Amino acid sequence: MPLHVDELTVTTDQVRALLQDQAPQFAGEEITALEAGGTVNTIYRVGEEATARFPRQAHAPAADAERWLREDAERMALFAAVSPVPGPRTLVVGRPGHGVPMPWNLQTWLPGTVASPRGHREEISLAEDLAALITSLRAVDVTGRRFTGPGRGGTLRAHDDWVRDCLARSEGLLETAPLRAQWERLRELPAPPRLALCHTDLIPANLLVAGGRLVGVLDTGGTRPADPALDLVAAWHLFDEGAREHLRSALGCGDEEWERGRGWAFEQAIGLVWYYDTSHPAMAELGRSTLARLVAAAA
Repeated sequence: MPLHVDELTVTTDQVRALLQDQAPQFAGEEITALEAGGTVNTIYRVGEEATARFPRQAHAPAADAERWLREDAERMALFAAVSPVPGPRTLVVGRPGHGVPMPWNLQTWLPGTVASPRGHREEISLAEDLAALITSLRAVDVTGRRFTGPGRGGTLRAHDDWVRDCLARSEGLLETAPLRAQWERLRELPAPPRLALCHTDLIPANLLVAGGRLVGVLDTGGTRPADPALDLVAAWHLFDEGAREHLRSALGCGDEEWERGRGWAFEQAIGLVWYYDTSHPAMAELGRSTLARLVAAAA
């Protein structure tokens, strides 16, 4: 089932034709669609060492999209240079062709199992690894750089219209009264006093694990300066209270920063249930589990 009303489709034949033209060194590799691909990209595994990623939606002119992919490649390289665990590298930024209307990219494949929202609830070792990752990102000097938006990472209040729309759309799917009450408090939190380098989307689907440890991080092209609390969403997406508090202690988060992290997790989770309820049940379940943790912690 398509995830978006304006979903673009890409076939294996189209992928092979694009590789033949633009990355012929990979043209003979086996091409396999990843059923658990992302919500932003349709993803194909190419042989043992690469993945080809194609936008699911045409949000911008192709020229702008290609520029953004090249900027993503630079941010991916920055992440890989400072992270204690691997992130993918861009191998090729591809052009439209063979009926594919948007630029695409080829990235390195990372081994590991995708994390799940309920599978690591009390894994202290994973909390420690995430703390080490966030600490490494925060150590990068972002002096003079600013948050450029419009996504998550500026101020919570800037997302008020979005959250209120999501709450309205969630009637009948979620118990919205306690969620509305929680948002009324979170939206009043002040802006962050400083920015830090953040991954910006530390959801379980972007975390690779093995043996209870973090072994890789995906979708690193969004790495940029933002509210340091933004990467704290991982605490609410993954952990119950014990491991969550271990992560907080390891990072030395004060009350205000921790509450902003709660706010960003809320802002992200509240849109997942109504939007993906029938098209992507796993993503909808992430929203439900995160919101349940937020409500329980506020009780």
